[in-house]
Amino acid sequence: MGTYYLAIDIGASSGRHMLGWLEDGRLRLEEVYRFPNGMKHVDGSLCWDVKALFYEIKEGLKKCREIGKIPSFMGIDTWAVDYVLLDKYDRILGKSYGYRDSRTSGMDTRVYEEISLKELYARTGIQKQIFNTVYQLMAVKQKEPEIFEKAESMLMIPDYFHFLLTGVKRTEYTNATTTQLVSPVSKDWDYGLIDRLGYPRKIFGEISRPGTLVGNFRQEIQKEVGFDCQVILPATHDTASAVAAIPATEEDVLYISSGTWSLMGTELSEANCSPESRMYNLTNEGGYEYRFRYLKNIMGLWMIQSVRKEFAEEYSYGYICEQAQKQKIVSLVDCNDDGFLAPPSMVEAVKNYCERTGQQVPGNEWEVAAVIYNSLGKCYGDTIRQIEEMTGKRYGCIYVVGGGSHAEYLNQVTAKYTGRMVCAGPGEATAIGNLLVQMIYNQEFAGLNQARECVKQSFDIKIYETGEVSC
Repeated sequence: MGTYYLAIDIGASSGRHMLGWLEDGRLRLEEVYRFPNGMKHVDGSLCWDVKALFYEIKEGLKKCREIGKIPSFMGIDTWAVDYVLLDKYDRILGKSYGYRDSRTSGMDTRVYEEISLKELYARTGIQKQIFNTVYQLMAVKQKEPEIFEKAESMLMIPDYFHFLLTGVKRTEYTNATTTQLVSPVSKDWDYGLIDRLGYPRKIFGEISRPGTLVGNFRQEIQKEVGFDCQVILPATHDTASAVAAIPATEEDVLYISSGTWSLMGTELSEANCSPESRMYNLTNEGGYEYRFRYLKNIMGLWMIQSVRKEFAEEYSYGYICEQAQKQKIVSLVDCNDDGFLAPPSMVEAVKNYCERTGQQVPGNEWEVAAVIYNSLGKCYGDTIRQIEEMTGKRYGCIYVVGGGSHAEYLNQVTAKYTGRMVCAGPGEATAIGNLLVQMIYNQEFAGLNQARECVKQSFDIKIYETGEVSC
């Protein structure tokens, strides 16, 4: 067997350790460990339990040793925007807030007292989302100023875990761009912006590209897990890793990274920070090789995940798709409405939106699911038209990667509303993209195009033609 690589992919609801290796020119995968995740209520705040997550990271590493498949390289990716602030002893200051915490309410107004939304977008190219790090840090400044006084460094969540493993602090580029504090021109922190907002310069460390060596395990980690390993920065933002795994080498690719969030967009060589782009709320997040992921964040399968928790019985996502497909309701909701971000009841939020907008109110949970799936399809259709208008290009195919690539009904609805062919798969795109960057570092591939061609040859891609949704 050849060299083993390990992707630790931590999402908002679960994490997993995925081993990868090349065999007969194809990429092979093996999930060796999985663990739950989720925000927890801590004294009225929604927070991440980073101590528990790091315990699970180490448990998965021990599992690799137990099965005799020890990776030579590894990297961690997670969601974006969230961070920890560390003091001079590298202890976490305050809480490890989650992006759905409400403390950022009203912080946009505070930010705009220093810089307008128009100028903020022109400088960073990042769409406004109230949970972006720029607003989270304003909440620290306004509500917990003593933390800033003690803070010596800020690390995004995956960077913090890499630090715990190696003792080396590195800030990875793709995740750093989601702070809305990075210049798309210099690819570095916008220190002028940081100064205007009153954030301490010293907490912002040097930014490193994906594919950079962080270091080897610390001696304590080696002793605990039973082996040493080189830690490589993947694209630590999970969407950036998923986009790296798109099974296409042609120019002008359109994709949907479909999971808790739906990230729909294309790749650009230069950011589009125009007023027109801002009006469409399109974002220019960093990608591998300094490509820009020009995309829109859409609420995604978070809505279905939330509805599933409210069902009287536990149903698989496949069964929910099947039942939704049988419904005739034609009501639609705006998936990007703030009311769907963290409602007490997603079912009631959907019903209330339909009632408020004069549409048929869903009569049962299956009609609620149907409204959500069709609303996602409609949102995809609107977004593709906006992207085509801004890029001046027409995209004939949409590559759907991530967990949502298995949602057959949603893929059919996407083809219907967009009028484009949908190529769905691979479902494990985030872990695969993480592995590809490690493999490129170790010269298994000459570059991203060759790595993507390997993905195309290694995994089944299902095609959905345009047309009406069939039952």
